[in-house]
Amino acid sequence: MASQPLVSIVTPVYNEAAYLTECIESILAQTYQNWVYSIVDNRSTDGSLEVALRYAAKDHRIKVHQNREFLGVIQNHNAALQHIPATSKYCKIVFGDDWIFPECLERMVALAEAHPSVGIVGAYALEGERVALSGLPYTSSVVSGHEICRRHFLDGLYVFGSANAVLYRADLIRNRVPFYNESNIHADTEVCIALLKTCDFGFVHQVLTFTRVRSGSLTTLSDDLNTSMPGLLQLVCTHGSDYLTPEEYKARLARHVSGYYRSLGKSLMLGRNKKFWNYHIGELNKAGVGFSRMRVIKGALEAIGYAALKPKGAMNRLLHDRRRLRVKDRIKDRGATTSVVTTKIVTEE
Repeated sequence: MASQPLVSIVTPVYNEAAYLTECIESILAQTYQNWVYSIVDNRSTDGSLEVALRYAAKDHRIKVHQNREFLGVIQNHNAALQHIPATSKYCKIVFGDDWIFPECLERMVALAEAHPSVGIVGAYALEGERVALSGLPYTSSVVSGHEICRRHFLDGLYVFGSANAVLYRADLIRNRVPFYNESNIHADTEVCIALLKTCDFGFVHQVLTFTRVRSGSLTTLSDDLNTSMPGLLQLVCTHGSDYLTPEEYKARLARHVSGYYRSLGKSLMLGRNKKFWNYHIGELNKAGVGFSRMRVIKGALEAIGYAALKPKGAMNRLLHDRRRLRVKDRIKDRGATTSVVTTKIVTEE
């Protein structure tokens, strides 16, 4: 252990008592053992703090902290990262409802140690039952930060995943305060795009992390509001010109805005609720693109045209999605939880 660089593991927690034991046990099971572990509780009310304290009493490497007041999700992540000790060389975030495979730290740290230019290390991730973050050739273990971000913008290559899927050099976190943009639900992707302007990206071709897909999570909220469209728009507007030529940037922005409005046109056909439209109008205005009702209508006509070309499959899917969303919105308006909404949809269908 004396020859191994210190890894700081951070777990921000809010009401994860049902999963936290599995998360902590995955840390204890690591083949790489030179780590310190900070569990930061965000005023949980379900016994999460008690679970964390129980493990801290058994292993001196585990420290438990509690926020003085409740914080928003991204704000809580930033607060948790303030507990990284000055002696750590790397930082691994592991969310309280997720976990990592036994070789995760060993394989990620080995790659970073072999390539000092690498600031972020990723790997394949198991998201529910699906292996995600694929697309890099097997021989690509180190890619320049500039090139991986160009491919993200031009080809849609997405290999970063959530913060649970990557390892950071700790100095990158210390030198960026706050680390995450608290106004962006996709702050984990944005920070990778920002950091890779000055470092390279490493990738281990092995499944090393597990991300739980469950109702009520940020992933579910993102899917409900389709936040990926404004999220990528913000990335293109803020960072695209650093990776693309002026011609590429102009074409990429135009292509994304066009796709965004096609998506909104389909949402118009689906009868999305006021919350959905207020969110996207605000995001388009914030990006400086502006909201156009005519482009939404045009997008809806394109969706109808596509359905007309493939009437059997496309129209059935459109009607199915419309009914599903209306059931979800109706139940949510009554104050039901997301899990109840999901159960209701499944039983009615």
